[in-house]
Amino acid sequence: MNQLLTKSMTVSDLASASRVNASAVRFYDKHGLIAGERTSGNQRRFSEEDACRIKVIRVAQRVGLSVSEISELLIDLPSKPSSAEWASVGAKLRAAAQERIDQLNHALDDLTGPVQLCDVSNAVDSPEA
Repeated sequence: MNQLLTKSMTVSDLASASRVNASAVRFYDKHGLIAGERTSGNQRRFSEEDACRIKVIRVAQRVGLSVSEISELLIDLPSKPSSAEWASVGAKLRAAAQERIDQLNHALDDLTGPVQLCDVSNAVDSPEA
């Protein structure tokens, strides 16, 4: 099959399908998170698979992953991942989300625990202090 036929979505088509701005599509392409191809007229073209990748990227961003962490998450995916491969990515994202939740819960414990953040009343009274 002709590669141009499988990669037929323009930047604006992909942005609309993914519910992101066109600048986000360009950013993801520039950072290798999606793989656009250039036409003979030097226009980028993308596939429906790229729309799915952007949806996953957006979830990963909400989880708190950096661009490099998202890249690492997606690097081994083939151009057309199987359901099992997407399930693996989903499991990794769930684990990352749970880790983030655990970190935030620890931060909340620090804020609401019995010892206040800047409680100096427990400090040893010293005439030099």
